Amino acid sequence: MRGSGLLFAVLLLVSVPGEADDDEAWQALREGRALLILRHANAPGLGDPPGFRLSDCSTQRNLDERGRAQAQRWGALLRDRGLAAVRLLSSRWCRALETAEQMALGPVEPLPALDSFFASPASEGRQTVELREVLAGLEAGEVAILVSHQVNITALTGIFPQSGEGLILARPLAVPPQILARVPPP
Repeated sequence: MRGSGLLFAVLLLVSVPGEADDDEAWQALREGRALLILRHANAPGLGDPPGFRLSDCSTQRNLDERGRAQAQRWGALLRDRGLAAVRLLSSRWCRALETAEQMALGPVEPLPALDSFFASPASEGRQTVELREVLAGLEAGEVAILVSHQVNITALTGIFPQSGEGLILARPLAVPPQILARVPPP
């Protein structure tokens, strides 16, 4: 019994700093000293079907009901964290745009630098440089939320996020970016 109490006390001490770090990450995001990049919400499958067309959502892999609900929970989480007035940038893929729209945080700005390069990996370097340039051009203090794809986030950060997972990254972006927090899908 005595060992259990000691173990509990050690676990409590270990978990508290993580919570404090997350609070600091959210504060940095609210102040525009960080940005949030998230992988689009749940969309079953891998890649896009043959014959995929960017201008036609019916040819793409799209959010399912679980993904729509996940995106709506993201919006609620962000509002609960004091993030209602944000600049919302998204890949032009329907599953990313719908994720951003379902968050209901305001207008969504399509940004080609956030588009998936899963089917064209040769464009990874160019697109990642373009994304870094866009992010470097954000105004000081501007609160930015980005919705993209696994390949883009991995190229930028080295992390393989699950569907609907977000990363709070310190601004300005370092190489590699400083990850202030990983936020699991809500």
